[in-house]
Amino acid sequence: MFTPAAKAMAGKLGLKQGRANLEEFADTLLTLAATDRNIVAVTSDSRGSGKLAPYGKALPKQIVEVGIAEQNLVGITAGLAACGKKPFGVSPSCFLTARSLEQIKNDICYSNVPAVLVGISAGVSYGALGSTHHSLHDFAVMRAIHNITIIAPADNFETREAVRYAAAAKRPVFLRFGKAAMLDLPHADGSFEAGRARVIYPVGGSLLPTSAGAVASKLAPTTDVAFLASGETVVHALLAAAALAEKGVSARVLSFHTIKPLDTAAVLAAARECRAVVTVEEHMLAGGLGESVAATLLQTGLAPKFKMVGFPDEDTVTGAQADLFRHYGISMEALRDTALALLAP
Repeated sequence: MFTPAAKAMAGKLGLKQGRANLEEFADTLLTLAATDRNIVAVTSDSRGSGKLAPYGKALPKQIVEVGIAEQNLVGITAGLAACGKKPFGVSPSCFLTARSLEQIKNDICYSNVPAVLVGISAGVSYGALGSTHHSLHDFAVMRAIHNITIIAPADNFETREAVRYAAAAKRPVFLRFGKAAMLDLPHADGSFEAGRARVIYPVGGSLLPTSAGAVASKLAPTTDVAFLASGETVVHALLAAAALAEKGVSARVLSFHTIKPLDTAAVLAAARECRAVVTVEEHMLAGGLGESVAATLLQTGLAPKFKMVGFPDEDTVTGAQADLFRHYGISMEALRDTALALLAP
């Protein structure tokens, strides 16, 4: 996942090794379901890949297996939600969001049922299985549907909090998890709120909500560059920020775990307080976090130096997730160099 230099930087920052967010999701769901009989997992031959085998063994009456039939999975999930259950429909994100788009739109979002859809092995987690199994479109298609919250946690902490939020939500939620073991990121205040970005770097920084949607920042009033990142890319942005600090360049890193609704106040604060803004995501550049941030900036007339890092509109190369990240510029070294190039006179 990391180059030797990136591993060394993670050591300097004292980052501890966590688990795959997918594993954290499954254990958190089991804990919640053990005391809430209304929670039901619905899987499409994904009990194993979703790490839900222990869940199925412990709570056999609270899991439904539909086989490889994603459209049925969404329909059954919607029906259970309409009957007062709290269903989590779990399936590989590439198939869930492409094959079942009409059912997601009509049965879940238009019907406004409190269902949770869980896209597993998202982004390029399937690596060498290639483009058929890559999920680089899910943010785009789900963003285009009204009435659903989209969350892509960065580490185990955000995963636990996102699952708890989804279990209590009264409206549709889409959760997105990858397969890689993640480092535990700094979270100074231990807070998580859907729709609000978290300050990951500098450690101890925070954005305080005020009235009228503005934010009062405790961060340095003028920073060189802000990385606005989501999901499993956040840690790479964090390492890049630390590498930039060694060169005398100041940076902030925000985890945009919630893609929709976007924390526009945090976007605008970054644009006003930083010389440059870089978005980072494990998704096509079309329709993802970067375009959402760009639209926010343009519509408010703010124009910092700006760069979107993600997957371009091309046939994606095939390889392990770490190789693809490096190929497309999602690494400590590449993000550091992207920021330096953006800041150059």
